[in-house]
Amino acid sequence: MEKKDFYRDARGDLPGPLAGVRVVEATTTWAGPMCGCILADFGADVIKVEHPQGEIARRSPPFLPNTDPPQSFMQATVNRNKRSLSLDLHDTRGRDVFLRLARRADVVVENFKPGTMTRWGVGYEQTRVERPDIVYVSISGYGQWGPDAGRVGYDPLAQAESGFLSLNGSPDGEAVKSPTFLADDLAGLHGALAALAALRHRDATGEGQHIDVALLDSLLFQSTGYLTLGAMGVDLPRLGNDFRIAAPARTYPCLDGEIMAGVLLDSHWQTLTALIGHPELADHPDFATAPARIARREQVDRLLGQWLAGRRRDEVLERFREAGIPAAPVRSYAQAAADPHVEARQMLQRASGPDAPPITGPAAKFSRTPTRVRHEAPELGADNDEILEELGLDAPSRRALRDAGVI
Repeated sequence: MEKKDFYRDARGDLPGPLAGVRVVEATTTWAGPMCGCILADFGADVIKVEHPQGEIARRSPPFLPNTDPPQSFMQATVNRNKRSLSLDLHDTRGRDVFLRLARRADVVVENFKPGTMTRWGVGYEQTRVERPDIVYVSISGYGQWGPDAGRVGYDPLAQAESGFLSLNGSPDGEAVKSPTFLADDLAGLHGALAALAALRHRDATGEGQHIDVALLDSLLFQSTGYLTLGAMGVDLPRLGNDFRIAAPARTYPCLDGEIMAGVLLDSHWQTLTALIGHPELADHPDFATAPARIARREQVDRLLGQWLAGRRRDEVLERFREAGIPAAPVRSYAQAAADPHVEARQMLQRASGPDAPPITGPAAKFSRTPTRVRHEAPELGADNDEILEELGLDAPSRRALRDAGVI
């Protein structure tokens, strides 16, 4: 399929499938902002509420080259497509503005420690007084209830307590965290998905609800069923780059770089044995099935590894592609950014022209209501006057809030 064929019925008058949905997002760092980012990418009007001093994502290095003032990679990535309202929720006047926003909103997203928003007067119970059918998404480390609900929760803690760290890394090395904010990302995804489900329910019944998303729960849910295996006493050794369900399958060095390659099906093995010069092993009972190969993992890895070690990576990838054997080059993010396929899929987008920083684009593609990076992450409070005017606050009222430091 060509890109033009996929988008042949696309509309150009909507920002995305959630056009008309309003989200008030009171968040910090990554998990909550990721939830709001997905909803904003989908076309919702997301108003990011943060303290007048700005949240931590604005100050977190590294900063994007050639941006003035310097812009954090976090701020640029996860707060695009949003409007910014600087608002001090510690102040009763800030609380009142937030509740006025909530009256006009469909969704509220927050990711503070449980009880914080209630203490500020803008928790679920207080907000639903203003908007009974509000969908209120709370993202935290351990959830709104349970023995650990009151603990401070961050991404690496969820990775540690979920069991993820115990399996990540080389078998004889230390436990290794994910290089990305994995638990935060997954909690944001689950928060956005749950918000959409709750909106569907609200549209059908008129009922709003409180959604509780925990980083720990999200990572456990995405643990490939390992939580079940652990609960039933099944041993789960750390495998590094090996695969629990297949062999040979891992990273292998070629003459000029590494590849990830693997035999996932018995038919792959039959094809591979002919390719590497060992056709006699195709139907050999010691190698013909996945369990047999897994039992002889070192031997099959050595066979494939020796064949790959003397060949250039592009040659190997081409031959594997022709044979239908799964394989991919091991790349850096810089190399991935330069890949023609990544470019074709619009996974890097410049919202305001060729000199703007390239921002990671939305993953899901919509044929009828296309999504994109419509505008870059706003400066702190850039939309204060616009948003407050929409709420009916005139210029003197806005000036009074500004003079008091509430905005």
